[in-house]
Amino acid sequence: MGRAFEYRRASKEKRWDKMSKLFPKLGKAITVAAKEGGEDPEVNAKLRAAIATAKAENMPKDNIDKAIARATAKDAVSYTEVNYEGKGPHGVLIWVECATDNNTRTFTNVRTIFNKTGGSLLPSGGLEFMFTRKAVVQFKKPEGQDIEEIELELIDHGLEEMEDMGEEVVAFGEFTSFGSLSKGVEELGLEITKATPERIANNAAEFTEEQIAEIEVLLDKLEDDDDVQNVFTNIA
Repeated sequence: MGRAFEYRRASKEKRWDKMSKLFPKLGKAITVAAKEGGEDPEVNAKLRAAIATAKAENMPKDNIDKAIARATAKDAVSYTEVNYEGKGPHGVLIWVECATDNNTRTFTNVRTIFNKTGGSLLPSGGLEFMFTRKAVVQFKKPEGQDIEEIELELIDHGLEEMEDMGEEVVAFGEFTSFGSLSKGVEELGLEITKATPERIANNAAEFTEEQIAEIEVLLDKLEDDDDVQNVFTNIA
């Protein structure tokens, strides 16, 4: 299994530390989840995971509550989740997930970013078999608990693989087991720092530092766009 998402996560979070757009993006994810599956996180796994991720990023509770409330407000904005697939400099493959209230604006913005940074959009479905959607739940490594025992417990909740990242542990499962896996981690009393579906490249590619620097220009511009929620690549 490729681990390109790890590179992207670390790189993205480094930039987001300096971005005022982090909370709005997290808030939009919460609103979309609440509108899709209801305002109760106990029965809405997608919302529960979005809240857990927001809390891990120190998003204030008031912001979280307002984001949930926006889902049913009379003047609520209706967001649509759309994906774009493209190829960037040096042939890097890029999958872009967006949440938008204006598809035309979002498509135009994303296409322009690709075109101006040495890339191009691909027909929808062109990368469908190049990425696998997985449930990914990251949590802090507990003191005094056996990681192997945790792994055995989570197998019943859909765990396929687990990686020790040092201070944190990452659990992987099929996309359809996302709710079960995140709930299993919660039931073990583990502190979730990230819980989200990820698109993981089936065949990650190697790039030189110079090539990655050029690719980063495109990725930076995509992630700066208000409608872009997540960007996945096949960078090894």
